[in-house]
Amino acid sequence: MRSGRNFEREYRLDASEAGAFLVELGEKLQDGDELRLATDEWELPFAFGEPVELEIDFEGTGEPSLEIEVELPGRTDDVAPDVR
Repeated sequence: MRSGRNFEREYRLDASEAGAFLVELGEKLQDGDELRLATDEWELPFAFGEPVELEIDFEGTGEPSLEIEVELPGRTDDVAPDVR
């Protein structure tokens, strides 16, 4: 994917496949500050910064659901200005 473009895909997996994806993603987050997500059809390299936002949303009425969202800010190589 090129910078400046939007990309979105949604997948339906069984729990063990989703778990394996999340474990691999977690290991990549622990190992450094760059991710590369890819399939045979697309590749998405992403350099992320801090802080990472984690949101947990549980709905226990009706049809119970649990949503876990991780938002990674993009990393910039910008240097903070000297304000002294």
